[in-house]
Amino acid sequence: MFCDKDSALESPNESGERLLAEEEGALWTRNEASSTLRYNGFAAGLLQTTALLLFFLIGALFGLQWRGDMDSLCGAHTSQYSTFSREIGTKYNVKAFNGSLLKENTFRLNAGPEVDAAWESLGINYRSVRIPSEDAERSGLAADQVKISTKYGGGFPANVEGLHHLHCLNLLRQSLFYNYDYYHAKGEGPFVNDDYIVRHHVSHCLDIIRQQLMCTVDTGVLGQIWIYPDSPEPYVDFNTRHRCKNFEDVRGWAEKNQLPLDPPSDFLQPPVEGDRIYNEMP
Repeated sequence: MFCDKDSALESPNESGERLLAEEEGALWTRNEASSTLRYNGFAAGLLQTTALLLFFLIGALFGLQWRGDMDSLCGAHTSQYSTFSREIGTKYNVKAFNGSLLKENTFRLNAGPEVDAAWESLGINYRSVRIPSEDAERSGLAADQVKISTKYGGGFPANVEGLHHLHCLNLLRQSLFYNYDYYHAKGEGPFVNDDYIVRHHVSHCLDIIRQQLMCTVDTGVLGQIWIYPDSPEPYVDFNTRHRCKNFEDVRGWAEKNQLPLDPPSDFLQPPVEGDRIYNEMP
């Protein structure tokens, strides 16, 4: 039997030492690879964390320095777009509400010319405005809704919804038990209709206002004050402060953009094939 001379001469101790060294070398190689992987993972995590922190710091610095138009941002987020948004825009101002119980202002007077003029000044009976065709879809108008003839400039006739809410509130005022007979006898505006229609008009307005108030529910709070120094009692303080939209700008825009008082008979474009025509009032 042939054998390697060196192997034959190698003692058992030398052989064991060599095997041990090989084992240690293999173990060191595995540990080195494992350590390298751990290091690479740690480095990647550190890099990601650093990038996120840097991104956050840049955003924070930008936010501190930015003086953008928050009014427009808030208005766009909370209100339906319309041509008013593009031409005038939403602005906010802090106003104090008059919440007095016994000290009446002009809007709370009993039925008569003075209170009627006050409510009329709010634009409650303004005519429709024109919404250009390019603003229609973004304003929530469908392509098959009523249009103005292109002969007269085209676009869509529409009413400013906030002014309709005030129109409805005014009708509720007119229908209060201590005002109703006065307006019923005058027979003007909504009261030209018979009592059946008036009743449904009033309940329609009531529910429109209910939905609007629920949609824009105010989460502010009403604190309490003390009244009557001789015998103090708590009383709710209704005279609160609110951040309000620029109502006068809205009213002025709606007034300026009213459609003609007596439009020609062909002012509106007749419906075409494919346009929805309802069988009854929706």
